[in-house]
Amino acid sequence: MDADSLLTTWLAGSALRPSTRADYAREVGSFLEWCAQQQPPVDPLTARPADIAAWSYDRYLHRHLDGRPFNGPDALGYLATRHPEHARSHDRRISALAGYYDAAVTAGLITLPPDLSNLRTGVHRPAGAKNKLTQMERAVFLTVIGMWNTDRSQHWRRDQLAAFLLLEGLRPAQVIRLDTRNLHPQPDGTWDIRTPDDHDATGRKFTLEPLTGTALKAYLAVRPEPADPNDHTLLLNWYRRPLQSRWPNTLIAAMAATHPLLADRQPPVTADTIAHTGFWDTPAGG
Repeated sequence: MDADSLLTTWLAGSALRPSTRADYAREVGSFLEWCAQQQPPVDPLTARPADIAAWSYDRYLHRHLDGRPFNGPDALGYLATRHPEHARSHDRRISALAGYYDAAVTAGLITLPPDLSNLRTGVHRPAGAKNKLTQMERAVFLTVIGMWNTDRSQHWRRDQLAAFLLLEGLRPAQVIRLDTRNLHPQPDGTWDIRTPDDHDATGRKFTLEPLTGTALKAYLAVRPEPADPNDHTLLLNWYRRPLQSRWPNTLIAAMAATHPLLADRQPPVTADTIAHTGFWDTPAGG
């Protein structure tokens, strides 16, 4: 199966809306055409994120970046700030390619999809837009968490725990500031925790859902020792230090990008979206 046949087969068998299939056919088709026009031609199935960035710039973004190269976070930030509608369109094209490459993995044409998370602008949702997942979207998101493994992230246990903590209703800022001293295992196998308030004082106490408790236990078994022995932050980065404030949104965007029903969602799925959804509350529109 070649790259063009994959596109046709994927869209024909997808659960996407007809309008979305038409958009994805046009957008991925544009990328396949661009690849064929390069000297030497680029194989779409083995294209790198740098190739996809070059296509985005050549076909769509150069007129909106006011002479800036499309080469990193500064360009993405400029696009999101100055041209948010075009930034959303760009993110949609990246979602289309993410779905296409996932289909290539399923078809056995490639082993791993390219990591396109760093090509997204992550623009915030418009004021007044829905801030909860529907029941179907929540079910898909739970599936995505379950499928998040070593192919996606070296720290997949930490990532899974963070996603479940957001579903518990913790705000993103609370998730990254949780303190190991405020985790209390119970005789029945559950976990009680206390969340930090806005002033880093100990906040409310509650019992974690079983899924979150299981994820917490799994993460604690592999949690590295902090670089600073006096640091008790639960979730740590690659350098064994506390995570930055933007990390929850980066994680959730990467997770959402793995499934077209979440990747294509407008407004985009953010950490705040997950925190407002919860495990059991009836989501808006559900």
